[in-house]
Amino acid sequence: MSQQRRFLSHETLEKNIGWLIVCTIVVVSIAGFVQILPLFFQHSTTQPDPGIVPYSPLRLMGRDIYIREGCVGCHSQQVRTLQAEVERYGPYSTAGESVYDHPFLWGSKRTGPDLARVGGRYSDDWQRIHLRNPRDVVPESVMPSYPWLARTALPADDIRQRMRTLRTLGVPYSEADIDGAPDALKGKTEEDALVAYLQGLGTNRRTVVGIDVAGADRKTDGSAAPRMAAGARSGSQ
Repeated sequence: MSQQRRFLSHETLEKNIGWLIVCTIVVVSIAGFVQILPLFFQHSTTQPDPGIVPYSPLRLMGRDIYIREGCVGCHSQQVRTLQAEVERYGPYSTAGESVYDHPFLWGSKRTGPDLARVGGRYSDDWQRIHLRNPRDVVPESVMPSYPWLARTALPADDIRQRMRTLRTLGVPYSEADIDGAPDALKGKTEEDALVAYLQGLGTNRRTVVGIDVAGADRKTDGSAAPRMAAGARSGSQ
C-alpha cells in the first residue's frame, strides 16, 4: 500500500517527466472542454446580433485585402468593456458581431486605433487619401502607404468560390447572392473594396442600439472631430 501511495503522489510526477506531460495534457484538456464546449450552444456566441448581416461581395474582398496587407497586426477590432474605451470608440464589442467573420480579426495590438467602430467616422475621400499617404491627414502617422491599391483592379474570378466556402461555415449566402457577386465587383479597385470594408465596420450595430457615433464625432462641415483625429495620431488607422 505504501508503494502504491508513493506512486500516486506528486513525487512520482515531479520525478517522471513523461507522466507529468501526460497528466498535464489530461487536466488541460478537461478544463478546456468544460470552458469551450458550452460556447457552441449559447445564442450569444452562435447567433448574429441584431443588424449584423453577411458581408457584401465588395466588402468581403476588402476584408481579404485588409488581411493580406497585415492591417490586423497594428489595429484591433474589439472595443473592450472599459469605460475609457466605450467613451472613445462606442458600444463594446460582442461575440454576436463576429459570427460571420472567418477568421475573426479581433487582434490585440494597437499601434493604431481600434477600428471596430470606424465605419462612417470619416468620409470616403478621407479614407482614400489616408490609404495613399497617411501623413497627408495625420502627420504623425507611422502607417505605411498603399498607393497601388487605387491602381489595382479587383479580381472577380474567385469571388463565388469564396462565398460558397463561407456558406459551408455557416454564412447564409443564397445562390442569388453568389451568382450576382462578380457583377458587383466590375470596375472596382482594391482601394474601393478596402474603403467599403472600413466604412461598414460597426455601423450595423451602432444603428440598432441607437447610438449615432458617426454623427456625434463629426463637425457640422462633415470633417472628423478632433477626438478621433487625436486617436488616429497614435499610429493612424
